[in-house]
Amino acid sequence: MGRVCDATPAAELSLPQEQGSARAARRFLSEASCPVHRARALDEAQLLVTELVTNAVRYGCPPLTVRVECDGGTGLRVWVGDGAEDLPVRREVPLEAEGGRGVALVDILSDRWGVLPRRDPFTGPGGKIVWFVLS
Repeated sequence: MGRVCDATPAAELSLPQEQGSARAARRFLSEASCPVHRARALDEAQLLVTELVTNAVRYGCPPLTVRVECDGGTGLRVWVGDGAEDLPVRREVPLEAEGGRGVALVDILSDRWGVLPRRDPFTGPGGKIVWFVLS
């Protein structure tokens, strides 16, 4: 794992499985993100972390965590983990639909994104981490 531009350590936050967690994740990202890249990537990062945390609250299960890091070379990386093993799916939704575009937004706006299995050293496998990078 990288460090936030070699000056600020990566930061992680545990969140409750509730609606207000997306707002808390945005605030955390604003406070913990890299001061060098913040101006260039923060708006997009906050939008994407909102989508991922909302999905984790709606479709996932505890524990819910958000992590942010930056190495200055590959850009700002954000991780959202939850305890559900179901993988996110990009869906085609009608224009009039009120939701269902979260994964599509992550795919379109991020430079890279993916899903990793989440491993807990105490309880074993369980869950996933959805991550994205903004350069």
